[in-house]
Amino acid sequence: MTDAEGTSRRPVSLLPGAPRRRTVVAAAATSTALLPLGLGATGARAAESPAFLHGVASGDPLPDGILLWTRITPTADATPGSGLGPTTDVHWQVARDDAFDTVVAEGRTTATAAGDHTVKVDVRGLAPATDYWFRFTAPGVTSPLGHTRTAPASDAASDNLRFGVVSCANWESGWFASYRHLAGRTDLDAVLHLGDYLYEYGTGEYPLEGGTVREVSPSHEILTLADYRARHGHYRTDADLQALHAAHPLIAIWDDHEFANDAWSGGAENHTPETEGSWAARVRAARQAYFEWMPVRPAVEGTTYRRLRFGTLADLHLLDLRSFRDEQPRIGDGDAIDDPDRTLTGRRQLDWLKSGLSAAQATWRMIGTSVMISPIAFGSVPAYLLAPLAELLGVPEGGLAVNVDQWDGYTDDRRELLTHLRDNGIDGAVFLTGDIHMHYANDVPVRAATYPWDDPVAAEFVVSSVTSDNLDDILRVEPYTVSAAAELAVCTTNRHVRWVDMDSHGYGVLDLTAERVQMDYYAVADKTDRATTSRHLRSYRRNAGASRLERADGPVA
Repeated sequence: MTDAEGTSRRPVSLLPGAPRRRTVVAAAATSTALLPLGLGATGARAAESPAFLHGVASGDPLPDGILLWTRITPTADATPGSGLGPTTDVHWQVARDDAFDTVVAEGRTTATAAGDHTVKVDVRGLAPATDYWFRFTAPGVTSPLGHTRTAPASDAASDNLRFGVVSCANWESGWFASYRHLAGRTDLDAVLHLGDYLYEYGTGEYPLEGGTVREVSPSHEILTLADYRARHGHYRTDADLQALHAAHPLIAIWDDHEFANDAWSGGAENHTPETEGSWAARVRAARQAYFEWMPVRPAVEGTTYRRLRFGTLADLHLLDLRSFRDEQPRIGDGDAIDDPDRTLTGRRQLDWLKSGLSAAQATWRMIGTSVMISPIAFGSVPAYLLAPLAELLGVPEGGLAVNVDQWDGYTDDRRELLTHLRDNGIDGAVFLTGDIHMHYANDVPVRAATYPWDDPVAAEFVVSSVTSDNLDDILRVEPYTVSAAAELAVCTTNRHVRWVDMDSHGYGVLDLTAERVQMDYYAVADKTDRATTSRHLRSYRRNAGASRLERADGPVA
């Protein structure tokens, strides 16, 4: 079994004798593990106040800056979403060492009930490609210690970048062991979260009956600002999630479940205006809570689409594929699927992406997309697997051919983007995707029908879910027992799919050099076991100048 723990590839500080990151990671994991998990509906326990009950986090690394986050609970009744509790002064510090002997930035801010007592500080003036430690203090209390890292300078030719990649973490479906394994690594520049950081359902609604491992809070489906705040707060009591945030900066985009299942600009499959009120009000509440609780900078139009640069090695274009999309078409409605007046991205975002890809000078042009761009047809899948696949993909069982919630439901946007890559000779495009609870390694053709005779224009690496249901979960069978027929059918029908795994839960580790980009796929042994192990499944890479993926012998050392 391949161990998921990485080995340190660099000192964590330039200071002589400074501790390595493994020391800090272990300390963070230990401290968060001591937090109680028997929490009430508010997602935080009663405690001596003030207290830092929800850990610390950092995100959106820049060459000269980082976004820091925490939440202070000033009084026992000031639980997430309560609207209670006094304004509290919070002091923050950033240092080059974990003993804070060399403090390089500090300041003071306030946490208020109007912001759910969350604290976000956008620290600038830092050195590029440098490890830092940070902490917060309030009267009589100090937060857990956090570690973060800035991005390389814009003109720096980095030898290597490495990112953890995750998506789809449903609380009730299992334990967040994937986060624990990534938190324990000391070789990551950041962790990329591709959406469904949390789920909106009430307890017992998802996963299917009998699949609940632990109960979520609040117990009802979340609809209001107080609800979304409380759900974020509850997630942040998980020890493994806290450890992940304390160990690495997070780069996140949202997908549908941060709002409601199969969300689009005017509604969602899991939203009924007659009984659940205004969709616009629900979106406002979800967005406000998201930006309060996540270490993410609001970007263009107050959404999550934005661009981060990592020297001359990689650009990262992050998409928001929920805020501007038209409603998903019905299965089998080819006219709607191909309608050029329907959009997934919105005109402004697609133009922004195309111009950014054209202007990029980096070796690799990474695109964070919450739903799969590769065309996938399911028509040849055996009949007895169509129903569970439809359940997994969230589409009607009858006539399942494509997943219309993905780019497959908005083919004109996809054609325009992929044709832009081809016609402008844009090389090094890599789509990074979550959403569908499966591992995929895909070549991305402009037209699937002409592959492999025509070269693909990009690679796509799709990571499975942290916990959310896979095929074996839905069928209530052991992994790798009945999925083989579906996997074979998908790969046979869709020749650009180099590999698919429909059973594993886990994560990816993306490694970039000037010579190649490689995704190492990992799986946890049992998502219902909090202490479960992790193993390497497969690796695929694309060499610079090459057009197709190839299988690698093993994970990057």
